[in-house]
Amino acid sequence: MTNNGAQLAVVAATEAAASGPEHVTSPVAYDAVVLAGFGGPEGQDDVIPFLRNVTRGRGIPDERLEEVAHHYRHFGGVSPINKQNRVLRAALEAELTARGLELPVLWGNRNWEPYLADALRAAHERGFRTLLGLATSAYSSYSSCRQYREDFAAALDTTGLGSELRIDKVRQFFDHPGFVEPFVDGLRTAIADLVERGFGEDAIRILFSTHSIPTADADRSGPRDRDFGEGGAYAAQHRAVAEVVVREAGTDIPWQLVYQSRSGPPTQPWLEPDVNEVIAGFAEAGVQAVVIVPLGFVSDHMEVLWDLDTEATEVAQQHGLVAIRTPTPGTHPAYVRGLADLVVERLRGTPVAERPALTELGPWYDVCRPGCCENARLGFRPAIAGLAP
Repeated sequence: MTNNGAQLAVVAATEAAASGPEHVTSPVAYDAVVLAGFGGPEGQDDVIPFLRNVTRGRGIPDERLEEVAHHYRHFGGVSPINKQNRVLRAALEAELTARGLELPVLWGNRNWEPYLADALRAAHERGFRTLLGLATSAYSSYSSCRQYREDFAAALDTTGLGSELRIDKVRQFFDHPGFVEPFVDGLRTAIADLVERGFGEDAIRILFSTHSIPTADADRSGPRDRDFGEGGAYAAQHRAVAEVVVREAGTDIPWQLVYQSRSGPPTQPWLEPDVNEVIAGFAEAGVQAVVIVPLGFVSDHMEVLWDLDTEATEVAQQHGLVAIRTPTPGTHPAYVRGLADLVVERLRGTPVAERPALTELGPWYDVCRPGCCENARLGFRPAIAGLAP
């Protein structure tokens, strides 16, 4: 693929990003933002077709999918994620407009309507040719970063618009102040609530929870030329952000990073410890209350409503513990402002030294590095906003 006659190092990129710099510091006049989401069912009839989409290529029969479907059926077959993204899309567009930026925000999903291909067709029909992708995921791993980049590439292929649209993507924003502030607010509020109810801080524990992933994928998360330790960039980013949240909340209450929502076979190693196992062990240690911070999630969806609000909370109750789950960023004003800041960063080509990042790991890359976030099972597939492979 070429751009103004020059060979592209980065597929479908704008001229500013095509050569693959770590950070793009040249202004780009984007026509629109494309919000990329995971997607979710919006009724009982949608549940199994949605789960087929999520598990496509794995040959999982419907009877096994039905074992997961009961999580959705418990809530009427509706995931809150689509409603969340509708509200977020409107809030982000309003924030950009308030800043004097007439930049439309379109929305497309990986696994359910509206699909990302639909969003690209709509962008093209409206005359937009230069797009900035914004994935609703903050951290680095295959499913939370590279797969979204693959989704964009696949949508360009499906629509046949690869020669007409240029698409860049904002950096992973795990340590951007706008993403972190809602967690700090939530933790402070939860601790104050428990203290007011008579719990001493020595009887409280904090669990920062995120989605477990296969350890092979975790170890491949982030660029290959950086050593992030066990769990790769994915675990390192979560640990670093948790440290910031605890520090900013001004508490010395013990905390740890835990994982949830494991879905792989028992023989496949996934990141541990499991949130429920940790909670079950607290009672023996004299813990009376636990604050669960959904650090890996930008909004409420089924893994939050079921795995934390239902299962983890029930485990806490069974062991005589009080559990409080703090809010996800959702449409917290700081989060919406932060997303707008990330868009402006690319519009203006903000120098790296002027980009906010609350951990030493950031600010993260605008253009993913070669081999970043490989899927151990699938290998490398075409993706935008990164150097091959």
